[in-house]
Order: sequence, then C-alpha cells, then structure tokens
Amino acid sequence: MSDPRYPGPQGQPPQRPPHGQPFPQQGHPRPQQGHPYPQQGHPHPQQQPAHARFRPQPQPGPHGSGPAPRQPGPHDHPHGRPFPPQQPAPHGQPVGPGGYGQPEQRAYAQPRFSPTVTQEMRMRAQLQPHTGGPSEQPWVTQAIQRQPQLANPTEGADLARTIVSIGLVALLGLGLLLILGFSAVLLPAGPIVILLAAVPLLFIMLMVWWFDRWKPQPLLLLIACLLWGAVASIIMTLIAQVIGISALALVGIDASGDVLGAVVFAPLFEETTKGIFLVVIVLAARKYFEGPLDGWVYGSLIGAGFAFTENLLYLSSSFEEAAVGGLAMTFIMRGVLSPLLHSTFVICHGLSIGFAARRGQWWLVVLMWIPGLIAGMFLHALWNGTATITGSLGIVGLAIMVVLSAIMSGFWLGSGLLLRRNESIHTRQSLGDYANAGWLTHGEVDMLGTWKGRRAGKRWANQYPGALPEMRRLIRKSADLASIRTRVLAGVGGEKERQVEKYELDQFVKIRTNMMRRVQQPQGFNQAMRR
Repeated sequence: MSDPRYPGPQGQPPQRPPHGQPFPQQGHPRPQQGHPYPQQGHPHPQQQPAHARFRPQPQPGPHGSGPAPRQPGPHDHPHGRPFPPQQPAPHGQPVGPGGYGQPEQRAYAQPRFSPTVTQEMRMRAQLQPHTGGPSEQPWVTQAIQRQPQLANPTEGADLARTIVSIGLVALLGLGLLLILGFSAVLLPAGPIVILLAAVPLLFIMLMVWWFDRWKPQPLLLLIACLLWGAVASIIMTLIAQVIGISALALVGIDASGDVLGAVVFAPLFEETTKGIFLVVIVLAARKYFEGPLDGWVYGSLIGAGFAFTENLLYLSSSFEEAAVGGLAMTFIMRGVLSPLLHSTFVICHGLSIGFAARRGQWWLVVLMWIPGLIAGMFLHALWNGTATITGSLGIVGLAIMVVLSAIMSGFWLGSGLLLRRNESIHTRQSLGDYANAGWLTHGEVDMLGTWKGRRAGKRWANQYPGALPEMRRLIRKSADLASIRTRVLAGVGGEKERQVEKYELDQFVKIRTNMMRRVQQPQGFNQAMRR
C-alpha cells in the first residue's frame, strides 16, 4: 500500500544510497561534488544581487537540503553564534567552514571613514581561495596545513633603510647639539629648562603610543617624525622667515613686527615646513601611511617635536628676563594650558592626506595636503591672533585662551579616539575577505579584529610555553594583512602588492602553525574567551 507522505514510486520512502554513492536527483537535489552551491535556491555569487553576494548561505543538513540544526556545546562561538557542526569530508577533499572545500561567507561592517568597498572592487582584486584552512570551530583545535615557501617580494629595501638611518643620525646629532647648547648657556638652570620643555613632549609621546597600539608604525618612522619637528622644521622655518622678511624689505614692506610675524609668517612658514614631511612619507613609504589614523600619529609627533624646541626657546628667554617667576609662568601657559596646539595644527595635514591615501592615486594624495595645510594655518593664525588681541585683557583674556586651547585639544583627542575605533572596524572588514576566501576563520576575525579578542587570545596563549610570542606576531601580521588588503582593493602597488599579499598570507599561516605546535590543550581558547 502506498504511503501519501512519500511522492516517490509506489509511495515508498526513498532508500539511502550505498556508501560513497551520490543522492538521487529527485525531490531536493544536493550539490554535486566540486560545486559548492546548490542549483536551486542559491545561485552562484556572481548571479546574485550585489548586496547579497557575500551573505552567508545556509548549509545543507546531514539528511536533506535544509540548514543543519544547532548543536550547542563546548564548541560554541565565543560571541554567542554557534559554529557549524563538524562533518566528515569525502576522501581527499578538505573541509571548509561553509561545506566541502567551500569557506563560509559572511558580510562585515563598512568602516565610516574609509572609501566604500564595492563588489566590483572585490572581483577585480579577487583572492585565491584557500582550501587548507581549519573548519569554523574553535580555531585552536587544529593546525593549518603548511604552505609552500614563497619568496619575499619586499627584499631589497635595505638601501632605503640605510639612507633613512643616516638622516636620523644627522637630525639626532643636531638635536643633541641644540640641547647641549641650551644647557651650557643657561647653566645652572639649563637642565631645568630642558626638563620642563620635555614634560608635554613625553605626555604626547605616551598618548601617541596608546593610540598607535592597534597597528604600530615602524619605530624609525616615528623617531623621524619627532626629529623632523624638533630639528629640521625649526631650521627650515628660521631660514624661510629670514628670506621672507628680507624679500619684503626690498619692496618697502616692514614685516619684522610682532603682529605680522605671529599672525601671518608663523602659520605660513611653520605649518609648511612641518607638513611637508607628511607628503614625503606618503610618497616614499606609502604602505606605512594608508589612513587618517596614521596621519594623526605622524602629525602629532611632528607637532610635539616642534613644540619641544619652541618651548626651549621661550622658557630660556623667560628665565633670562624674569628668572624663576618668568620660567614658571611660561611653563604654565605653554606646558600646562596649551601643550597640544602644534600637534593639533599638524594633524589637520595628516587627516587630510590620510583620507586620500586610501584612494590610490598619488597625485590626489599630494593635492589633498593643501586643504589640511590651510586648516592648520587657519587654526595657528586663530590662536596667535587671539593671543595678540586678548593679551591686554588680563584674567578675561587668559580665560578666553584657556577655552580656545580646550576646544583645540578636544579636537585632537576626540579625532584620535574616533579614528582608533574606526581602524578596528576597518581591520575586521579587510580580514573578512580572507575569511570568506578560506585563509582565516570568522572566529579568528572576531578575535584578531577586537581589543577584547586580542586580550583573550594572549591570555590563552600565555598558558603554553612559547605560544605568547607567536600570538603577538599573529596579531601584528593580521593588522599588516588588513592594510595590504586595503591597498590591493585601492589598486595601490599593482601586481607587486598582490605578490606581497600572497607572501604575507603564507607567513600568517606559518606563524599560526608554529603557535599551534606549542599548544597541547585545544580547549584553552574557549576558556579564555568566556572569562
């Protein structure tokens, strides 16, 4: 007697095929081996609408075409979403997070201060799929397969590093001569003057280090920014001012007055000599200057270096004129009430260049320096002009200057906090491309793309001898990969950048493999994430 529940021949339930044989193509067809997408209901990504191509697709359950049921337990995702259950793969075919040989697809949030990454950009910079990755379960439970050794496409940069190192030594030597000169002239107050001038410098350096922890910039480059502001820009400014005043004197214009010098010449020459180094960095070391946060970091250090030398000049002059009282008053005004002004002026240049750095065209990057330069000059002129006008108003003028300084300092701090948060979102989006291609799991993106996940990962790695250094390398490499992906999508670097991407992915895999060899208990990561 036929059973109406089964539409098959004679109403009989379908028989399960022998082991190793495909399911019959009646009823609910299953995807053929080697074709990761079912032929009904889930078209190929290139046939889907642009907004749906990277949505995760439901995976077939073990006995039908519906999604696999949730199996809660010790392998749950650390942020609440369950990992798909582990399924055995056909002989010789690796298991990916989204099925047999196919990684799970997930869409990641678009960062606010970055150019929109379109499907067309992703198709143009398509990643080579990686089928040797771990399945989407706690990522520490198995090691990735070793990949073939690739040549490092970044070799050959030793000459550039040597030239930069020589330039840094020269700037450092000039800076030391400057400091020793102040110490000799102002003895015994010279060391005190230097110490007071260094207080705001050390504060800004600590703040920059805190903001730069997500994706640390090269130490040599950070030192170069500091020395450029403290030495090179000061020398260039003095030379430019002498030339400018002399040229105007030839045509009968006396530009030696304090008002004209403070409101016009100081913003014009100082901001130009400070900001030009940002243009040099973005042209000569583009891979280290790829966003507004980088410009914020570099600009802050250049401004801090410039303020340090300028504070030496003002503090020493005040000591000579009014001894200890003048020294204390100048320190309060410049080191306590307005320590962030020059850094605020220069980050305007850095932000403007950084927003353009992700677009790809070098000429656009250089051109975008002009709006930032004008903004920095305007803020500088506003501060100097207000100080000139309110200088005779006593306590009222002081209150006005304190409020203006607080507004500018708030802009410096607020922009840094906003960009720092945006950088983590940008990292998760970029790493998401690698996860969708199978190089990472989405659980790894969640860990490497958040502060909480990074801390949990380091706590977990600290349980095993030798694993913590590898975890730190893995975190740093993931930040580098996010940056590389941004440049590839923007078309910066061409084919060489694609080779760099392949090499860095290979290095990421090797670091993860080395770390996994030091791990004996796979449940450690889950314990760390649930703390």
